[in-house]
Amino acid sequence: MNYQYISTRVRDDHICEITLNRPDNMNTFNTPMSQELDEALRLADKDDAIRVILLKGAGKTFCAGIDVSEFPGKTAMEYNEWIGMMGRPMVTMHDMRKPVIAQVQGIAAAIGAGLVAAADLAIASEKARFGLTAINVGLNCIGPAVPVSRSVGRKKTLELLLFGDLIDAAEAHRIGLVNRIVKNEELDSETNAWAARLAQKSPLAVETAKKAFYTAADMEYHKAFEHMTSALSRLCTTEDVSEGINAFFKKKDPEWKRR
Repeated sequence: MNYQYISTRVRDDHICEITLNRPDNMNTFNTPMSQELDEALRLADKDDAIRVILLKGAGKTFCAGIDVSEFPGKTAMEYNEWIGMMGRPMVTMHDMRKPVIAQVQGIAAAIGAGLVAAADLAIASEKARFGLTAINVGLNCIGPAVPVSRSVGRKKTLELLLFGDLIDAAEAHRIGLVNRIVKNEELDSETNAWAARLAQKSPLAVETAKKAFYTAADMEYHKAFEHMTSALSRLCTTEDVSEGINAFFKKKDPEWKRR
């Protein structure tokens, strides 16, 4: 697919790179960019050759939020539709079968922070900064706050939401917004190595784990265990589990069939 505001690349190692591509505008979201990102995520999720999606930002910034030039002059109904479109990729990432890794450099603010939180995993440059900054212009980041709160908890999310401060990568790691911090010059290589490791796992096992995890996260404790038991039981009956166990004993690489 040819896009105007994002770029995509499917690699030979089962990884799809999706790059926000408005570097001169700090990769801020406009309506077509949001639509393109949502479409690219959905297409990658349907492609059986792809096992892991890398979400990146071109240039020096991951994503600095929404392009405010689109803001003025809408009715309440139009704002509702517009804001919903901006937030749709964050919902799509949650619903996808395949894991998404956010690779973060520079600023990840407002919806940029939401994308990081909505991704299943996140790796950041030591120079990256994060924040729910819209409060500083009289708005708020209540949409991105949904995935952020599920990563860092209520109190810290409210602090970010109400004060609008940027936090550094070390603090983002401490509170659980990102998984790993690496040196700026090693961000690409470390992310690629991390994604490649994940892409070598059984796609069926990874997809089952992601779906079951998010479903159980919203359940009562005992119900969550019942759900996890059921999901794992179904996985145990698949050919890929037999293949993985046999390959382990034979000390060879498994050949995943996704069934």
